Amino acid sequence: MVWLAHDPRTGQELLLTLPRVQPATPAAIERWLDEVRIAARLNHPNLAHVVEIGVQEHWPFVAVDRALGVTLPEWLAAHPSPLPLEVAGWLCEALQGVAFAHEAGSAHGDLQLHHLVISEQGSVRVMGLAAAGAAALSGEDETRAHERGIALDPIRLRAQRNLAERDVLACGLLLQHLLAGQPALEEPDTGVVISRLPPLGKELVRLPWTTPHPVPEALRAIANRTTASQARQRYLSARTLLHALDGWRTAEAQDTGGPLALLLDRMRTIGHLPAMPGVGGRVARLTAKEGQRTDEMAEQILQDMALSFELLRQVNSAQVRGTQIAGNGPVLTIRRAISLVGVKGIRQAASTLRVWPGPLTPSGAEAMQRTIDHARLAGHTAQVLCPAGYDSEVVFLLAVLQNLGRLLVQYHFSDEAEQIRQLMRPASPPANAEPGTPDQPGMSEAGASYAVMGVDIEALGAAVAKHWGLGEDVQHMIHRLPRERAARMPDSDADVLRIAASAANDAVDAVSLLPAARIGHGLHLIAQRYARALDISARDLQDALNAARAASRTGRPVASAAMAQSVEGAAPAEAGVQEEH
Repeated sequence: MVWLAHDPRTGQELLLTLPRVQPATPAAIERWLDEVRIAARLNHPNLAHVVEIGVQEHWPFVAVDRALGVTLPEWLAAHPSPLPLEVAGWLCEALQGVAFAHEAGSAHGDLQLHHLVISEQGSVRVMGLAAAGAAALSGEDETRAHERGIALDPIRLRAQRNLAERDVLACGLLLQHLLAGQPALEEPDTGVVISRLPPLGKELVRLPWTTPHPVPEALRAIANRTTASQARQRYLSARTLLHALDGWRTAEAQDTGGPLALLLDRMRTIGHLPAMPGVGGRVARLTAKEGQRTDEMAEQILQDMALSFELLRQVNSAQVRGTQIAGNGPVLTIRRAISLVGVKGIRQAASTLRVWPGPLTPSGAEAMQRTIDHARLAGHTAQVLCPAGYDSEVVFLLAVLQNLGRLLVQYHFSDEAEQIRQLMRPASPPANAEPGTPDQPGMSEAGASYAVMGVDIEALGAAVAKHWGLGEDVQHMIHRLPRERAARMPDSDADVLRIAASAANDAVDAVSLLPAARIGHGLHLIAQRYARALDISARDLQDALNAARAASRTGRPVASAAMAQSVEGAAPAEAGVQEEH
């Protein structure tokens, strides 16, 4: 409970937070006071400073100065229907304080809208920290915890962890309340709503579609993840929810650049991807031979995804494109990039890269290698699936670039990448489910990336491609087809390339993400989606994957009659590359 009180001793107005239930004994009151005193020592700009802790008529209380501001319900009464960006800002500030408290070993335990105090300047503080802490322990557990010492007792630590997760769930309910303009389940008490959600209850809570202001898709995904029906898909810490909300705010508030702003600082520091080990020596050997064929050089460079991307970035940048013949369009093969920059340019590109694994931990490096292998397999699969008449290198790079967002997130945000993968995985049904209950589905990649980072992985890749100077046509081709509808017949060469790359990536995702027993069915569904556009069957998909695996092992292009002359107007493969002076 929160009460507005007048202190006749000082003439000061105070906001008092009291427990829901009056402690039954003096010992229980003392334990409540111990919890609150520990929490009151915390100093953070988003935690309301405590001015007094005491007991009045057997009711313990914790008091903060009314001068800090008004409660959020009071603010909303005077300023109804806040914008989503404003709501996200309030919750981010509250989560800063809550996360700090959790990491210091304290929790709120009963977070409500009236526990958020907002100043005239719009800054938010959380009050009443630990006011519900003692309620989490009762009877024998409470006595044992006190006897063992309140700070390190395992019973108390377990209770604090449960209370911290409850705080995060309450923050999600407050987020939905503020976005929707009404509380979830028409119940303003977050404690009551939590008792009705799984696993305690059976109610489902989702952000309604009728909201005072349109809620962007990314923010909606974040809000809905907070109350996901599967507890494993929810945010388990205040810090992860804070990162997702703050990521969305950062992207939304950018006037230019959009989601690219999340990556720019890190890319300037550590590059876009790490080069494979020994890149310097390989480039030296590669460029030591005079008159070497460009196709042979390109084949070697394509084995290093970081070097390939760096060459494409350099030749497609605004500065380089300004020196090229008008109308040539973007560079989409390493052969043409080599012809433009020469041996000197290759060496310069290699010298700018961080050597593997860059700042990644060993586990992060393993995940990075798997992501690269995944993208390379998709590239080779697309080479097999693409109809005759299209440059095999263009097909390969477009399929790889459809994974650009994944690759960048894995390198620059490895922890977030792992969270996204976990959310996408299906889970076994609960232990108490009836026999035959299907697996609980995982989230889509877009939904999971929204929920973790506040932006879509694919949007990050598209923003970087634009930053590199790749035009709208290329950005269109590296945007994968939506999975919920069949691929239509292509109207242009760009459509053919996009469809082939999308089919390849869908097939590789199926064999990578689905349980072994469901891979065959998954490939059958993919073949149905692309049957008219590419004239393929499930057997064709499986054969393409087998050929792609062989190509990935050998590092050689997929041998296929479908590979024909370049449609890009590249220099002839026989042309040698001479040292520039």
